[in-house]
Parts: sequence; structure tokens; C-alpha cells
Amino acid sequence: MELNDYTQLPAEIPVIAEDDIFLYPFMISPIFLADESNIKAATLAMNENTLIMVAPTKPSHEGERNFDAIYDAGVVGSIMRKVSLPDGRVKILFQGLARGRILESVSTDPLIAKVDVIESIPVEDPKAEAILAIIREKVKTLASITNYFPPDLLRTIEENHDHNRIIDLISSTLKLKKDQAYKLFIEEDTQKRLFLLIDYLIEEIEANKLQKEIRSKVHNKIEQVNKEYFLKEQLKEIQKELGVDTARDDEIEEYRKRLEAKKDKMSEDAYKEIKKQIERYARMHPDSSDASMTQTYLDFVLEIPFGEFSSKTLDIQKVKEQLDKDHYSLEKPKERIVEYFAVKELMELRGQKNSSGDGAILCFAGPPGVGKTSLANSISKALGRKLVRIALGGLEDVNELRGHRRTYVGAMPGRITQGLIDAKEMDPVMVLDEIDKVGMSHRGDPTSALLEILDPEQNKEFRDWYLNFNIDLSNVVFIATANDVGRIPAPLRDRMEFIFVSSYTPNEKFEIAKKYLIPQELKKHGLKKRELSVSDSALKEIIHSYTREAGVRNLRRKIAQMCRKAARELLEHPEKEKISITLKNLKKYFDKTVFEIERISKKPVVGIVNGLAWTAVGGDVLKIESIRIKGKGTLMLTGSLGDVMKESARIAFSVVKTLIDTKKLSIAQKEIPKTLKEREEKVKVDPSEVYKRYDLHLHVPDGATPKDGPSAGIAMVTVIASILSSKKVRGDVAMTGEVSLRGDVLPIGGLKEKLIAAYKAGVTTALIPKKNYERDLDEVPEEVKESLDIIPVTKIEEVIEKALV
Repeated sequence: MELNDYTQLPAEIPVIAEDDIFLYPFMISPIFLADESNIKAATLAMNENTLIMVAPTKPSHEGERNFDAIYDAGVVGSIMRKVSLPDGRVKILFQGLARGRILESVSTDPLIAKVDVIESIPVEDPKAEAILAIIREKVKTLASITNYFPPDLLRTIEENHDHNRIIDLISSTLKLKKDQAYKLFIEEDTQKRLFLLIDYLIEEIEANKLQKEIRSKVHNKIEQVNKEYFLKEQLKEIQKELGVDTARDDEIEEYRKRLEAKKDKMSEDAYKEIKKQIERYARMHPDSSDASMTQTYLDFVLEIPFGEFSSKTLDIQKVKEQLDKDHYSLEKPKERIVEYFAVKELMELRGQKNSSGDGAILCFAGPPGVGKTSLANSISKALGRKLVRIALGGLEDVNELRGHRRTYVGAMPGRITQGLIDAKEMDPVMVLDEIDKVGMSHRGDPTSALLEILDPEQNKEFRDWYLNFNIDLSNVVFIATANDVGRIPAPLRDRMEFIFVSSYTPNEKFEIAKKYLIPQELKKHGLKKRELSVSDSALKEIIHSYTREAGVRNLRRKIAQMCRKAARELLEHPEKEKISITLKNLKKYFDKTVFEIERISKKPVVGIVNGLAWTAVGGDVLKIESIRIKGKGTLMLTGSLGDVMKESARIAFSVVKTLIDTKKLSIAQKEIPKTLKEREEKVKVDPSEVYKRYDLHLHVPDGATPKDGPSAGIAMVTVIASILSSKKVRGDVAMTGEVSLRGDVLPIGGLKEKLIAAYKAGVTTALIPKKNYERDLDEVPEEVKESLDIIPVTKIEEVIEKALV
């Protein structure tokens, strides 16, 4: 990019919207780009070797990326270097060349505009020199009271004779508001620019003089406060001599007594730190800000329950009974929880060192509403310990866990320490909710603090930055919950043992509603059991047609809605003694139905296949469609597919081509389009011509929802094979499995959720990888296995044989 290329303007060039700084033509500046629009603009400029414009955003529109949000002027220049950073941002080195004005917008993604150079109207030399003399005098005055202008910059301003360059140099140094900078930037008349700059310099000089005067007054005030402090200290000593006691002395003495009472229960480091802060507080002036901060610290630390533990002993029988009482089904999770606490009880009985922090940390993983947090509640009840819930969803500040350093205003201990204070014991059950949704920002990485909190080897000496001493977390029972295990960082996953709580089948939901949800909601709404009855058929219809979920949270809401309407009906019609809800009157209590999973059509169709997918809220049946158009053998993919699914589709296309070439997939001659010459000569066309002469369009409906994952391979092979051979796909078949280039069917995850989804959708035959059949089938509920014909497959030829009619 040549430096004089800006003379070719006006031209259509990309535009970068800059929030933080107002650039000037002489600058060579690094700019960090974080949003997609700016990155696209920079990439376009580099790829096409064009100029680019950096325009500042208006103060009230920072963060927005449209032409209404930016000023219509900015610096036109070139990108000298462009570097992609590990955090996803892009760093560019921008060299300004000239002031530019946006004439009209061309594109909004990225921003592209027609831009022209702002030409400066020169000023007469004698007049310009007189004005510049005034400006240089004002700059020297400002430099004498501030540090805005270093000596080399002053020398440059003194020696430079380019009027607009001097204006830009001074403007970039002054702390101008964006509107002021823009007004000076856009002006074409150099003389007007010079006069406007003089006004800004005068304003800045007056403002800095005022600040200097205020600082002087503040300094005098501080000296006065110190004087008052010494006088008050003398007064305090006089009061002691006269026998007059003060309330503050009583307060300090109370702190000392509380510390001594806990001395034997806390560590030596904790005792020394708290004692030091009490003595420091006693020496402080009561009106100082430090005194208030230290008092808050003492109030917190002396509330920590050092040496306080639950009096109840561990009994796995009670744990088992409580879990069975509170939860239907979930046999494997309940069995694993009992085993976890059996180890601890055995160690206690044999007198070995035991703490609830020893061993792996339990993490309940599964879709929302399946009972992860309620399992932790049951553990808390069975152990007789307090329950502390810490919501980690969206947490980005590591100080929320570690505590803020006391040097900051409003500092507080971390959530872990506050949880111990709330529980009033050192061994509560602490639930770390939504551990997979912890974020990372410029305020640190909370997962790094969780590594220490959840590591039994480290949490015996957990350091809270606010406390400034170690506390022992080894007796706390930590239980984490998560929806998607894959989003938890690998080092943190290593600290935990996952207990997967999967989706419920309709029969399990029916039993849970009947035994738990309905009795609980009747009690919550003040209804007696004899006042409201729900028939079994009505309850099954609520489950089938009015909820869409893997767990039972929405089902509870629907039952609560039913109870509210029943309560109102009983009050409005006192003559009624009982309300019965059946299939006939169900619509009176509920609005429109929300089908959980759409029932499949069992009619065979060409180019549509039922795939099985896993989501964070359970399984789903994913229809994959395909059509063919006369073309050159290209593959088009739509439906918001992720990188993994796009690769699966390309692999599937290659696999089908191989099947056609090796004649493992038969293609009728009528399916292959022939040229006129071939038809006249009655030439028999090679079957491979079918994929060379058609373009394929593969689509996964519900395009607004992103989809990704390694489980749609065999479904994509089937749909492509169907559309190229015009063979129908069985409508009652669903499938899941990844495929290799050699046609091997590879194993997948989430089999239980996928087969439950197939069962709910009315599928009769499910094709799954043989390895999953051997390894995971025992986790699938019996009612699902009885309703489905589950066929294991190892090669893609088996899939096509079973799926195509």
C-alpha cells in the first residue's frame, strides 16, 4: 500500500468503528479488534490491499457497529500488520494518512462506505504565524501546570510549520471529549481550526488551575485532620485519667474476648492475623476510612465457625432411606452416592483420618429438571448438615470465590467463606450449581480457584485473599451440578467424579408426578387430598402433550397451574366439595398443547431420514432431508450445522460415492440424466455419473437452532444414498452413529437419551453402533428396550440394507 494512495479517493473502502480513542492522520497505532464486523473489515482491507477508515463511535453508541453509531469522519490509512491473538481478538498496526469523510454507506456487514479526503483551506502566512504564536504560548502555559507535553513534543510543536499537523499533534495530547475532537477534526477551514484549538487550550488551562487549587486545599485539610487526631488522642488519655470510659473501648475489648474464646479452635496464623488487626483498629482514629474497613473485617472473621462441626455421625442407611424417600428411579446415581459415603463411614469406624473432602468430588450431570440439586438436598438431610448453595452460572470474577483484597473499597470475603459463615459450621454440604457455566474475563479465571477449592490435597489450606490466612475446607462435602460436562475445563473435570442423571421416560414421569409432585403441590397450594383428584389418563396426557423436557420441572409447573385453578374454583363455588380432572375437562385447566417430541410419520419417503441427537436438555429426533438438482456433483449444506456435522456430511458423500463405484449401492439407469447424443445412441451410462451430474442439497430443519456433534454420520449416508438411488427410507426407522471413510460405524455418546427420544416419537426400529449396543444398552430403561427393535450395526452396508426399502 503506497502512502500517496489516499489521493485516489473518493472510493469505497472498509470502515472500522473504534470505541476508545480518536485517531489522527500522523499516528501509527495498534488497534485491538474484538467484534466480528471490525475483524471482517480489517480482513477485507488486507485481502484486497485497500485503504481502510477508522471512525470513532459516538459516546452514547459505544459497542454498536452501524453507520448511525459512528461519526461521519475519521482517519483514512493502511494496515501495516495484522496478527490474530489466542483469545479470538485481532491486533492490527494502523498507519493514518489523511482525514476522511463518509459520503454514503455501501454495506453494513462489514461496514463499507464511499469516503473522500477532507481538504484543508489554507490560511494566510502572516495571520497564521500570529495565531500559531498564541497557540505555542498557551501550550507552554499548559505544560507548566501539567505533564501533558513532554519536551520532545514541545520541540516538535515549536519547530513544525505545518498548521494542520500542529493542530492534530496538540488535539491528540489534550483530553478532549469526542464531540469536541470531532468538531475540530471535521473543520476544513484551517483558520477556524486554529481559533477553535485556542478555545480548547484556554478551557484546559483554567480546568487544570482549578484542580491544582483544589489539591492544595485537600492537602491542607489532611493536615488539619491529623492535627485533630492527635488532639483527640490527648482527649482520650485525659478521659481515662478522669475515669470516663468510651463505647469504642468496650467494642475493642469485646473483639478481644471473642478472639480468645476461639483461640484453641483456629490456626496460629489466623489467630495472629486477627489479633494484629484488632490492635491496629485500637490505634486508629475512629473517623478514618481504614477504621471502618478494619471493623468490617473483624465482624466477618469473628463470625467464621472455627472448630464447629455437625454433631450427627455418618450412617449410610439413613442416606439410602432419604434418597429412596425423595427420589423415584435414579437407581444408579443413588447407588453411587451410597457407595461414596460408605467409604467414609468405614474409615470413621476404623479410626482412620476421614474428612468429607477426601477422594473425588461428586458432580451430578444431566439435563435441567432431572433432580441434580434435589439429590444434594437429600444428602444434606441424611447427613444432618446445613446446605449451602453457590450459583456459579455466569460467574466471571475470581474474587467472588477467593475474596477481594482489603485494599479495595467494598472488599468482602469470597462466597466459600461466606457460605461457612451462613452455615455456622465447618462441614456443611456445599452445592456448586451450574459449574459448567463459569466464565472467564479480564477479572481472572474462576475455574483456577475452583481447582484449589475442590482438590482434597490443597483445600486443607485454602487462602481467602480477604482473610489473609488459610482456612480448612477438607470437611466440607462439595457437590457440583452441570448440564454439559464438555464445557468444564479438563483440569477441573479431573478433580470430579461424574454421576450422570439422565432423562426420564414417560412412565417414570407418571410415577414421579403421582408419588411426589401432586402431593407436594397440593400441600403448597393449601389443598387437601380429597379436594382434588387427577385421573391416570389425564396425568398421562399432561405428560405427553403439555410438557417438553427431559426432567420434570415443567411438569411440576403444570401441576401447580392446575392446583391454582382448582383453588380459585373451590372459593368461587363453595358448594363444590371435590374437583376431578379427567381427559374430558383437561382443556379447561390448560392452554395449548406443547408436544414434547413430534411423532414420526411411518410412511417411507425418498430423501428424509430420522436421526437421533443428544442435547443439553435430553434427546431429540432430528429429521435430515435431501434433494437433488441437475448440476456438477457439488454438495450444499444448510440448517446451522457446526464444523463436525459439516465434516460428517462430506464424509457421508464420499462414502456413498464409494458404494456406488463398488456397486454396493445399485442405481437404476433411469435415475442418471443422459445427454441427447447418449439417448440417441442408447449408450449405457456408468452408475457413477449419477453423483457427477447432480448437485445435492442436504438440510437439517429448524435452521435457527445451531447443531453440531459426531453422531449424524450414518443418517447422512442413508439420506444421500436414498436421494441418489431414489429408494425410499423406512419412516419407522431412526439411527445414530458416526461413519468412517471406509464405511465403519463408529460409537457415539448419549445413547440412553437418544433411544428415549426415539421411543417418545413412535419409532419402532433403532440402528445403533455395535460397540454402544455391547457397552451402553444396560443403561436404557426396560420399557424403551421392549418397545424398540434395537439393531446393532458395524458397517454402513448394514445400515442401508435395514433403512432403504
